[in-house]
Amino acid sequence: MSAPSQNTHSLRFAANLSLLYPELPFLQRFAAAAADGFQAIEIQFPYDTPAEAIRAELDAHQLTCVLINVPAGDLMSGGRGLACVPERQDDYRQALAQCVAYARVLKPQRVNVLAGRCPEPDQRDFCLTTLEANLRLTEQALKPLGIQTVFEAINTLDMPGFLVSTFAGSAHLLERLSDTDIRLQFDIYHMAMMKEPVLRLLETSLEMIGHIQFADCPGRHEPGTGTLDFAQLFQCLSEKGYDGYVSAEYRPAGTTSDGLAWFKSSYQ
Repeated sequence: MSAPSQNTHSLRFAANLSLLYPELPFLQRFAAAAADGFQAIEIQFPYDTPAEAIRAELDAHQLTCVLINVPAGDLMSGGRGLACVPERQDDYRQALAQCVAYARVLKPQRVNVLAGRCPEPDQRDFCLTTLEANLRLTEQALKPLGIQTVFEAINTLDMPGFLVSTFAGSAHLLERLSDTDIRLQFDIYHMAMMKEPVLRLLETSLEMIGHIQFADCPGRHEPGTGTLDFAQLFQCLSEKGYDGYVSAEYRPAGTTSDGLAWFKSSYQ
């Protein structure tokens, strides 16, 4: 990967501690991230660990929590999830209440909602209406805390049946939510897996994006292991004045620290 120009140093990077440092117990990953130079972290689902224990690690290592997800039910184990499933709206409300309780302690800047699966094409409109209602509910709960709600498109190769899988689908949903401050969590890996024009979308659509995550493609490992030109992508974000966080959400090919050449040599 070629070195980016000097302007790219203005980008702010975060470490996703659900995927990075898997060689360490979860609560030890905060110290490791700080030692490697990260000043911010995100967590997919922090709910197996007491919020106060996570807060203590954040404070001990002067780390900012930039994002967590609303609990997604059985989504990660192959189920439909919660947010777009009409008959599970009560379950989503309970999940949101748990998220809000954690958010009050962890103080993330953004909370991400995973739409879930809609395997039946004839139910798609019903599922989209349910997702829209739950996104609005989420914003109503989180906006008073100063937290922005985001949602992401996930590729249908890794997660078949996911309701929102393309940029066009994301844009359509954002149009329905145009009276809110809800934005898109743009995952470079997922968009690349869907053969979307990642660079062009970043060049033209930053106003729709509230948070960015990345992994190389294919493989979902660190930059330099796949085919994406991260120097070009990061330079684009810098030149366009993107001021949010860019979060490393990949599965390290080896140990996490050994795979941080993209960060330590070029982007700190």
